[in-house]
Amino acid sequence: MKCLAIDDSSTVRLALKLVLESQGYKMDMAVDGEDAMRKIRVSSDFDLIITDINMPNMDGLAFIKEIRTFSNYSSTPILVVSTETKPEKMEEGKKAGASGWIAKPFKPNELISILKSIKEKVSSQVA
Repeated sequence: MKCLAIDDSSTVRLALKLVLESQGYKMDMAVDGEDAMRKIRVSSDFDLIITDINMPNMDGLAFIKEIRTFSNYSSTPILVVSTETKPEKMEEGKKAGASGWIAKPFKPNELISILKSIKEKVSSQVA
């Protein structure tokens, strides 16, 4: 599976890369929503997207809304990993099309567990 991780923090991108590569994911990184959109236009075959919310240029919510307009990304799992934990912000993310939400700093086992849950949910919707 191929994953795109979007975060303006190089430390968070590295942590996501290490955790997900240990689970067999092939990783690509983006520093904000605009960078992610450029990468998606070049390689539109991501199976999972992980995004922060608070980023320069294009924030995570704007990115989610934009990517959900692409037919080949209408049902791709999008996990938000953010310091934002306000219920209103999480609801806004859900309405935009986020599949799940995890607070920073994340625990690797918690992230893996949520990703497995999202994968199972997607598999059951396809079946």
